[in-house]
Amino acid sequence: MDRATSFLYVCVDTCPGWCGWRSMKHGRSIRFNHEHCCPAWEKRLSGFHGICFRGTRGCDKVVDMTEHLNDDNESVSKQTGNYSRDGGELRIAVVGAGPAGVYSSDIFLRELHKRAAELGLPQDARIDLFERLPVPFGLVRYGVAPDHPAIKFISSALEKTLDNPDIHLYCDVDFGKDVTLGDLVPRYDAILFATGAVADKPLNLRGANLDGVYGAARFVQWYDGYPEGTRQWPLDARQVAVIGGGNVAMDVSRELVRRADDLKTGTDIPDNVYEGLAANQANELHLFIRRGVAQAKFSVQELRELEKLPGVQVIVDDKDFELDDETIEIAGQDKLTRQMVEELFTVRDMAEDMAMDEDANGFGSDFEGNPASKRYYIHFNCDPVEILGENGKVTALRVERTWTGADGDMHRTGEFVEYPVQAVYHAIGYKPASVEGVPYDSRRSVLANQDGRICTQTGVEMGGVDEVCPRLYATGWAKRGPVGLIGSTKSDALAIVDNMLEDLAEAKPTAAGTGAPAELEGAGTNTDAVFLGGARFGVDRDPRSIDRLLSSRGIRPIDFAGWKRVDAYERAQGAQEGREHKKVIDPEQIRDIALGQ
Repeated sequence: MDRATSFLYVCVDTCPGWCGWRSMKHGRSIRFNHEHCCPAWEKRLSGFHGICFRGTRGCDKVVDMTEHLNDDNESVSKQTGNYSRDGGELRIAVVGAGPAGVYSSDIFLRELHKRAAELGLPQDARIDLFERLPVPFGLVRYGVAPDHPAIKFISSALEKTLDNPDIHLYCDVDFGKDVTLGDLVPRYDAILFATGAVADKPLNLRGANLDGVYGAARFVQWYDGYPEGTRQWPLDARQVAVIGGGNVAMDVSRELVRRADDLKTGTDIPDNVYEGLAANQANELHLFIRRGVAQAKFSVQELRELEKLPGVQVIVDDKDFELDDETIEIAGQDKLTRQMVEELFTVRDMAEDMAMDEDANGFGSDFEGNPASKRYYIHFNCDPVEILGENGKVTALRVERTWTGADGDMHRTGEFVEYPVQAVYHAIGYKPASVEGVPYDSRRSVLANQDGRICTQTGVEMGGVDEVCPRLYATGWAKRGPVGLIGSTKSDALAIVDNMLEDLAEAKPTAAGTGAPAELEGAGTNTDAVFLGGARFGVDRDPRSIDRLLSSRGIRPIDFAGWKRVDAYERAQGAQEGREHKKVIDPEQIRDIALGQ
């Protein structure tokens, strides 16, 4: 575009390149020479169709400016979509900086670079990654047990992704409060929600409201130093029950019987967690799984951690391991299930060896043959039906014995057993968070979506079909629920990125251009509506627009450099105690460190 080219620019009162030049007159046509504006002009104007900025002194005039372009700039009128097909960049917002959000950002950039020419899209993109917490990495930092440092090495890979000039981190920005859907739609070409889950699914048992009943998610938040979690945890129960047949149940059970000193070195636990675990009174733990050995959802790694607990005797019921040929055959059809079942039989054999060294107090040995001081019972085919209590406190857990068919269906026997316990932890799943302005599928406890594309639910409610919302997406737990390992989010990301690119390539032209100043956004169109009404994506092409918006609201985001300052501080604190890290848990302290205060 020739710098001397003049444009007839209608109904704006400031430079679309945001250089601060403000000599335009509202509602009047004016010959505007590019040399009087900033260098951003030619990039910002690309594809502009001449929309009067919403909210400009009440003006609602819309003018197609392509007819005013000089003949030598005819190519501009041929641009389609909210971005220039042969220049510029895509703008993508990702809400949630856990593994799902970071993986998706990385994969989007990689796939775009590979497929841009094929799809007719710009090869470049800017991704703005928003995170409610003051630090990134979500589940990796706040959902993995502290004695699994190897898994936390995933954060190193995630860090490499964030250290990318095309990805901009905005931590400590709460979607729905600090920014809304209405704020993001005009500033981005697509929005991806990777909001994960932090809350427990409710335990629908009689007695679930007794003192001493805890959700596993809250306990995980405590021992992982979640910024919004509690700082103290009651660990005075000597007999404890854990309900659940997955990895979170195994993590919680292990931490409840592990010696605190074993966590002091080699993990990043903060002082309050160490002190709490050191005072833990539990010496008997019961893990209850509703179905059989072949239907459990433990990883092999979790089971091997169980096999190496110092001072803990593992006890199982041999009858639970009497599997028929059909069950064994079906379990063998899936590699991970087969490996898990094989490892559970290893646990059974180990439990038999431990029982042979029983002392006068009834305790056997641990995995090394040393005297055990704690017992860890694993009960398969036991369905908890009621939590018993006295004076408002837990006293026992009643379970019904079940049996599980080869098809995985659970069958009741009518045989009940009561186990005296003073605390019950339930690890029956997380509930993905709802998102302001985005439809939520309460039946599946996920953001309403079709293959990751956000959709309405009004169609089903009216006996029809759901309608896909334009350019809104979900991935990870927000899309499929809290199942699978951390690595599972990569396959989600690949699938949803493919959908995003296809949709962007097929997007119809909209009123594109430089967009409006942040202070003028929001008038005239309800962009917070579930289906977005007539809102247009990506009309504001200024990458600094979101920064000005946040600043105007008093929000100070923590960027990647801020996270690196927090990480360096934690490493320095850990080094003083011979540890790699020592986690900072106070959110205000995190902010002060990140912002250099």
